[in-house]
Amino acid sequence: MSLRNRQWDILIKGALVFDGQGGLPKTLDVAVSNGQIAALGFELSGSEQTVILDGTGKWLMPGLLDIHTHLDLEVEVDPGLTECVRHGTTSVVMSNCSLGMAYGSLANPDNPDENPIVDCFARVENMPKSVLESCLKGVVDWDNSADYLAHLETLPLGPNVAPMIPHSMLRIKVMGLENSISREPTESELETMAALVEKGMQEGYVGFSTDGLPLHYLANDPHRNEKIPAQHAKFKELRTLGKVLRAYDRVWQVTPDPEDMLKTLGLFGLTCGRFFGGKPLRMTATAAMDLSCNRRAEGGLLKFSQLLNSRLLNGDFTFQALSVPFKVFADGVSTPLMEEKEAFRELMAIELDDIEGRQKKLDDPGFRERFREQWLAGKSGYSLERFRHKYRMESTTFSRELSDMVMDNCPIEPWIGQPLSQIYHRLQQYQGAAGDAAALNEDELKAFELFPSPIGDDANFMLHMLREYDRKFRWYVITANERPEILKKLVFHPETLPGFNDSGAHLTNMAYFDANLMTLKMAAEDSIELVAQAVKRLTKDPAELFGIDAGLIECGAIADLVLIDPDALKAHDSDANMVNIEREIFQNPQLVNRSDGVVDKVVIAGKLAWDGKQYTEQFGQQAFGRVLRHKDWVEPSVVSENVA
Repeated sequence: MSLRNRQWDILIKGALVFDGQGGLPKTLDVAVSNGQIAALGFELSGSEQTVILDGTGKWLMPGLLDIHTHLDLEVEVDPGLTECVRHGTTSVVMSNCSLGMAYGSLANPDNPDENPIVDCFARVENMPKSVLESCLKGVVDWDNSADYLAHLETLPLGPNVAPMIPHSMLRIKVMGLENSISREPTESELETMAALVEKGMQEGYVGFSTDGLPLHYLANDPHRNEKIPAQHAKFKELRTLGKVLRAYDRVWQVTPDPEDMLKTLGLFGLTCGRFFGGKPLRMTATAAMDLSCNRRAEGGLLKFSQLLNSRLLNGDFTFQALSVPFKVFADGVSTPLMEEKEAFRELMAIELDDIEGRQKKLDDPGFRERFREQWLAGKSGYSLERFRHKYRMESTTFSRELSDMVMDNCPIEPWIGQPLSQIYHRLQQYQGAAGDAAALNEDELKAFELFPSPIGDDANFMLHMLREYDRKFRWYVITANERPEILKKLVFHPETLPGFNDSGAHLTNMAYFDANLMTLKMAAEDSIELVAQAVKRLTKDPAELFGIDAGLIECGAIADLVLIDPDALKAHDSDANMVNIEREIFQNPQLVNRSDGVVDKVVIAGKLAWDGKQYTEQFGQQAFGRVLRHKDWVEPSVVSENVA
């Protein structure tokens, strides 16, 4: 049959095609019809109705997958997930870190003031409760995992979405919020949890997520000092739920607890078929990173992963690797990093809009002393703590060094772009022999006049900054992946997959929507062979890990496609294109990335979604993407017909 003059829906001409298999690309024409890839070949032509896309000089690849997102609330108010699709992402895995919407609002009829969704999400995501409540208002009409999938199918989805069963919400569903953080489940409750996880797997959920990261706390009284429910699970519970995932060959997403290595080792050990009947448990963990506070961590993580996956232990374990420097922003005290120390958490537990409450806390002598002690820990004297801090061997992500903290925005214009250490040093000079001459201008001089004199140390400096400017000064710190050569090793290591993007999470401190593109850029700076591997690691490999139908360009495959301009990709500067925009859906600003010009076209299920400059007219109005269920899921009606 001739492939010329066919009535294709879309025909992409002359692109360099990476099919997702990892082999070298070929210059081909790709025809799309009825949402699928209909033909691959040379000199294909279409009818007058065919939309012709010129791929000359461009790279065509399967739509990219983002396997670590927190888009569960955003999809309710922006089903198009516009900040993802514009970067070439056509499939997202949601409900990471034990948080999600599978069981609805989890409202407690006996306590109408209790709001478990907001309680769990607010501090983890550093989002105002008003934003979270606006995402939930009037949309949650389900209370079980099957109805949640049905709800998602009613939305005009942009990308494909693959939710997981979230552990914290599962515990609340079965035990109630209070019990989920105060005691272990009864045998009956544990059986119910396992049954609900199995029900989710039968409904097609791609996996289950839990959490151990010691930065994740509840946000409402009386539980502000309690970690989210998943972190209260003991090994018996983890093993029981893991047994269900193992039986269905689904993914268990975990975040480890570096403060309890025995618990982490036990959790990671669940992947090992050697200990559990010969069948490994698919597990993906965050994150393989080159930590700034522990420059030796990455090597140990990779060796540990290799051990788990060895013949001896027979595991199926994959670390996620963030493809960019881990730049974490903070508005004053508002950053996950401030959850690491008890005194810092006292400030974090106060509502974001409660300025007066933070001022009162900062004026309290007892609190100031606690803050000072923990800020200065390991910075002086002769101790193991000092040795570990000095030589970057700490089990932490925040060094508390002013030289690592860079001012991004504040009322004092000369401070913008400077490490806080430089501001502190000039303050010391101002309070010393240099006097007024140390100040850069009149604004800085007036700011220096307000500091206590003598300043004493950098703990007093930070206390004053928080007291004087509250959340009106934005700073950032790169906590990991500062060394390009180590970052590249991590991203392309066989024990990892690009992930941990946290897309959709947080308004101001991390939302790496373009991390997939930065993986491609890293490869493009090396060789076309590495680009082919990068495409595979962003498409076919994660699709196979989660068992979803995506990630390939071949006849009959769903036509999720991305056209990339390689020259624009190589010139793309992620930092320079990080902008603070007003998101109407949140009624708040959000820090996002812009990669316009890099992604030339995005096609989802055979429909043009992004034309390189803007979204097409139908996008956001009708469904482009779909709810992704595991490939082994069989629709119940089909089962009934077969039986009949």
